[in-house]
Amino acid sequence: MNWQQITADLNENGFAIVKNVLNRSQCDELIHNYNADNTYRKKITMERYRFGLGEYKYFQYPLPSLITDIRETVYARLAPIANKWMELLRIDTSYPPLHEELKAICEEKGQVKPTILILKYGKGGFNTLHQDLYGDIYFPMQAVLFLNQPGEDYTGGEFVLTEQIPRAQSKASVLQPERGDMLIFTTNFRPVKGSKGYYRVNMKHGVSPLHSGERHTLGIIFHDALS
Repeated sequence: MNWQQITADLNENGFAIVKNVLNRSQCDELIHNYNADNTYRKKITMERYRFGLGEYKYFQYPLPSLITDIRETVYARLAPIANKWMELLRIDTSYPPLHEELKAICEEKGQVKPTILILKYGKGGFNTLHQDLYGDIYFPMQAVLFLNQPGEDYTGGEFVLTEQIPRAQSKASVLQPERGDMLIFTTNFRPVKGSKGYYRVNMKHGVSPLHSGERHTLGIIFHDALS
């Protein structure tokens, strides 16, 4: 991965698309295992909670080795970026260099449940704008891996990011990564440079309605959830 470009994209836009992180067989296996037993700790039907239309499942520990490798490797690259963001915004928060150390900090606060999830949408499915925080300890970036090919497996279902700019109208970015791509994006806020230094821009994300087909994604959230 070109981490110099990824860092520049995150700093400039609050998101970065990384091409071809998973191959076709890995995507197909993750989709196939959606119905596997003894893999997930919880299933959420989104319309029940007015989150949207679709469903998702949280993995339980131990995670599949592929997911653990991605989570730990990507986190180690993102931690220095996150610490720079905190410094620019003058927030007294520092993230450790290794993911196992972040997990230990979460555990101290009672956040012990894995937040990795796989999401499934059919025709008409969507996800309302939200933030994935899960507790007092949260990491300012997360990732999603796209397991289906847009235009082939489904239409619509774009990934939507909004920026709530202070004293201005909100800005939306509409993205459509391809199968196997990874999107890294801001969990809740990021620094933006203004005329008087850096200021905080709040962000949310969601998914626009599918027009046809089926869409699966794998969400990689680095902090754990409250028990």
